[in-house]
Amino acid sequence: MCWFTNDDRAILEPQNDIFATALLVLGFVVFACVVSKTYIAHQEGAFALENYEQASLIAQSIAHSQMLQGSRQDLISAEKLDALDGPQADLHTLSLFFDSFSPNVNFQVDISTENGEHIWHIHKPASSSPSMGQIAASVPVTLELNPMQQVPGTLTVKLFKDRWNS
Repeated sequence: MCWFTNDDRAILEPQNDIFATALLVLGFVVFACVVSKTYIAHQEGAFALENYEQASLIAQSIAHSQMLQGSRQDLISAEKLDALDGPQADLHTLSLFFDSFSPNVNFQVDISTENGEHIWHIHKPASSSPSMGQIAASVPVTLELNPMQQVPGTLTVKLFKDRWNS
C-alpha cells in the first residue's frame, strides 16, 4: 500500500481534473435544460387541453341554447343569428346571450353553413384584440334558414386568453 501513496508517476495530470469537472457541470446543465423544457411543454399542453375542453363545453351549450332554437330543439334559427350578428345587433339581446356564461370568459362564436354561403360572427361589444392567444372548438349543427330549408353547418367557439403562460 505504501507504493500507491508514494508513487510519483501520475496517470492523470492536475489539468485533466479541471476538464473532467467542466464536462460534468456541462452535462448537468444540459440535463437540467432538457428536463425544464419537457416540463414547460407538458404544462403548456395541459393548459391548452383544459381550455379546449372549456371551449368545447361552451360550443355544446350554445348549440343547445333555447335563445337560438329554431322550430325544433335540434335546429338553430338563422333569423335569431341575424339579430346577434353585425353592427345592427341588438345590444340587449347580445348581453342576454353572453350573460349566461361567466363574465371572466372572453369568447367569440362563429357559425357558418357547410358551403360557406352564410356566416355569422357573434362577439361581445368589448371584443378582445386579435393579438391574444386563442383556442377554438367546433361542433356540427343544423341551421334553419327558413321554415322549409335546413342546412348543415358548424358552430365554432374561439376562446381568448390574455396570457397562456400564467
